[in-house]
Order: sequence, then C-alpha cells, then structure tokens
Amino acid sequence: MANSETMPISPRKLRILVGKPGLDGHDRGAKVVARALVDAGFEVIYTGLHQTPEMIAATAIQESVDVVGLSIMSGAHMTLFPAVKQALAARGAGDIPVFGGGIIPEQDAKELTDSGVAAIFGPGTSTVDIVKWIEAELRPALASFADKGTLK
Repeated sequence: MANSETMPISPRKLRILVGKPGLDGHDRGAKVVARALVDAGFEVIYTGLHQTPEMIAATAIQESVDVVGLSIMSGAHMTLFPAVKQALAARGAGDIPVFGGGIIPEQDAKELTDSGVAAIFGPGTSTVDIVKWIEAELRPALASFADKGTLK
C-alpha cells in the first residue's frame, strides 16, 4: 500500500473509471493501477473484463466520472481507444479525458496521443508516475473545465 510520502493525496476525490475493452482477458495490470489510484485517494470504478466501448462510455456517464483509463493487452488499441472516445462523444461526454496503458508500441502510442488520447503508459510504468501525471496534468485541466461549467 502507498502512503502520503510516496503518492500525493488528492484534495477532492477524482472519479476514475478503469476499463478493459474488447476480448482481452488479462486484467492484473488494470487491477494494480486501480488499487494504486484508490490508495492515492481517487474514487475508482472498475468495469471488469470484456467491455464494449459503448458499455464503458455508458458506465462513465452513469458514474459521472472525471477520467477514463483503459488497459489493453490484446493489440486492439488502435481500434479500441478511438472507439471509446467516439462512444463518449456520441453521448455528449467527449470532454472526458481518456488515458491508458498496455502493450502498445511507441509509434502507436504517439499516434493515439496525437489523436486526443491524454496519455499512454507502457509496461513497467510506476503507479506513482501515473498518479503524479493525473495530479499534474489532468487535475488542472479538470479544474479549468469546472471553472467554465463544462465538467459533469
């Protein structure tokens, strides 16, 4: 378990959905990240395995999440990340940031971030680094949305 000396504790609990889209049955990494996020003070909704992009988007809206994190180990990342973003946009929630990780080649990770995925974390990324990124990059952006009245 993490403590406040290793991970920053959030002043307001951000709600983060951790999803496993597609037919990928490997969820250990997603569960490790989800647990680290909980330990850092975030509220986490874990969708479980074999979710469609539409199911993930519907859950994100139903749970009023601030952020969606995806874990993809199947190699379908170039299809599934855009599909989740499109499903969110189709439901009027295209402003919800999407980040993720898995076995994703650097070139594909760059293409995904260039297309609007907030960040891609590869194998071996420290959970502390993921928490720090959320606090440094996403929290300020989400606060700016809230100030404009556009955050759900």
